[in-house]
Amino acid sequence: MKKCWWKLKEVNEEKVLSYCILVLLLVYETKIHAQDGVAGINEANQKVRSYFDAGTELMYAVGAILGLIGAVKVYQKWNAGDPDTGKVAAAWFGSCVFLVVVATVIKSFFGV
Repeated sequence: MKKCWWKLKEVNEEKVLSYCILVLLLVYETKIHAQDGVAGINEANQKVRSYFDAGTELMYAVGAILGLIGAVKVYQKWNAGDPDTGKVAAAWFGSCVFLVVVATVIKSFFGV
């Protein structure tokens, strides 16, 4: 056994040689069995595209529910005579339009 130059611990030359061989075998095995990943990316692309229509419909449904809740909120404020009814109505209408536009733009952007 001989000491390392940094004097932290003793090094066995047979162990170093066996570790080097092990690392070389692992690198060799990885190169032999590695795949390029294109098939996996294409499969993921197809799965995401197949779920997109259902996600868009879910977004429209959530938007409809929130729109109804917002309409009730605006109606209550209007009947109560609150002065900020116009701001609430504009925010409600803007959020509904935004939700529909985002779903449509994403759908057309990704070509689904």
